[in-house]
Amino acid sequence: MFETAQRKAVDKSRAHAPAPNPVPASPLMLLIDDEPSVGRFLAHAAEECGCRALATISPESFRREYRLLRPDILALDLAIPGADGIELLRFLAQEKCEAPIIIISGFDRRVLDSAMRLGRALGLRMIGPLSKPVRLYELEALLETVKGSTR
Repeated sequence: MFETAQRKAVDKSRAHAPAPNPVPASPLMLLIDDEPSVGRFLAHAAEECGCRALATISPESFRREYRLLRPDILALDLAIPGADGIELLRFLAQEKCEAPIIIISGFDRRVLDSAMRLGRALGLRMIGPLSKPVRLYELEALLETVKGSTR
């Protein structure tokens, strides 16, 4: 009988104990690159930096996943069949995107800088261009910079 009363008291105290703080989810990076091997590399690098990552290869899938997931970090290739990174920057501006955006491209540095300026002019949070081939340490540095400032 004492054991039953003790068990009830323990169960009752547990019911009123504060819930443990949930572990915050790691930031989600959504990226688009029409080259699957590059997309896998970027996603893997993001995961190594403590992010969750989802790679898309088409503008349609990128838009759909953006609307569904509202990711914390975005990475855009400027040259994508069926659209381009500039169109996606406009889409993100229309969606009132607040996530930091990384531009990735094999285009000349002046093109990357122009895309960065346009993104800023559209009110987007542009954090850096990366030239292809992407160097892992450069991507890691950008991700570490923004990881602490996301949601």
